[in-house]
Amino acid sequence: MERYDIAIIGAGPAGLSAAIYAARGGLKTIVFEKGLIGGQIVVTADVENYPGFDENVTGFEIMEKMRLQALKFDALIVEEAVKGIGFEGLCKIIETDEKQYRVKSIIIASGAHPRKLNVPGEERFIGRGVSYCATCDGALYRNKIVAVNGGGDSAVEEALFLTRFVEKVYLIHRRDQLRAVHAIQQRAFKNPKIEIIWDSVIQEIDGDKQVEKLILFNRKTEKVSTLEVNGLFIYIGIIPNNQLFESRIDLDNQGFVITNDNMETNIPGVYAAGDIRQKLLRQVVTATADGAIAAFAAEKWIEENAEALARHYNEK
Repeated sequence: MERYDIAIIGAGPAGLSAAIYAARGGLKTIVFEKGLIGGQIVVTADVENYPGFDENVTGFEIMEKMRLQALKFDALIVEEAVKGIGFEGLCKIIETDEKQYRVKSIIIASGAHPRKLNVPGEERFIGRGVSYCATCDGALYRNKIVAVNGGGDSAVEEALFLTRFVEKVYLIHRRDQLRAVHAIQQRAFKNPKIEIIWDSVIQEIDGDKQVEKLILFNRKTEKVSTLEVNGLFIYIGIIPNNQLFESRIDLDNQGFVITNDNMETNIPGVYAAGDIRQKLLRQVVTATADGAIAAFAAEKWIEENAEALARHYNEK
């Protein structure tokens, strides 16, 4: 069984930031990633709000620099899917298809993923007109026409946010009334840049190299129509990647991990960072901050429990 001081589950911004801080702090560090190293931000064509870059960069460029930085400090990044986690006892067990690992501390940075429409054109245009984050991408659509799909608080709030940049926002909702709280609804109704399309669902997203139009189906009239837009922001929910630990770590009612300011979960030696956490803002910059804090807190916890951990760590 291989042994490491700290295991990080997920190689997105939070996970790689944690790896940089942990490895640089002298901890023997391993990072597990079952999918794309760098996380969801890798498919973002233009990032213009990450501090330190005065020109737009791609998500891939940012995450590749983070990956190389983690490797420079001797963090090991393995493309293995974690199948099980043993939280019981002072030391923890990570199991993959390949092998088992004994570790002193774990940082969960498994992230979350947006609920998708699953309609033709959605996957094709991700990063080319389809977005799940107006805070990330809204400024890229200055003086253009966009649509927001959804009717809850997030959808309406992001539609309002987009009016700072765009010429017009179509808010597409499948019902005849919004689910957002009354105060937010009223702001949307009064905003001249927002037009609500009721009782409608998106059947298809179409275009050439970028999104150019949406095919809509009205659930009441059963009529099909075309809406010309430059971009689509989808807000029908976000799903935390919590399947490995949902029954053992304290979660909020949406399934996100509850932590304190030090990223500590309810299990000693186990931390959470990034989009998997219950938090206000899910951005690359907040994820990297979470990762740094989690790694620092884990390092201190390992130091404080060094004697007891040494006994359990060396068990066969």
